Amino acid sequence: MTKSKFLFDKVTKVIEQGIISYKDLSSEILNVLKTKRDEIVFKMQLTTKEEVEILEKRIENLEKRLSASKRKKSKKAR
Repeated sequence: MTKSKFLFDKVTKVIEQGIISYKDLSSEILNVLKTKRDEIVFKMQLTTKEEVEILEKRIENLEKRLSASKRKKSKKAR
């Protein structure tokens, strides 16, 4: 009985260490991947979502002004 308990304790210890090392390994892999992703994004000089939204609003305003000036021009031509 003591031999089986000893064996059981050793097996549980190995499993615990395996799980801990697996979690450490997986978190380390995720950290490395996140770092590489951030490096790639920085190198590509991508814009943020807020910057894109601001540019979209500016384009919409310019399109409205352009269409309004075209309407005024067409009314003057009549």
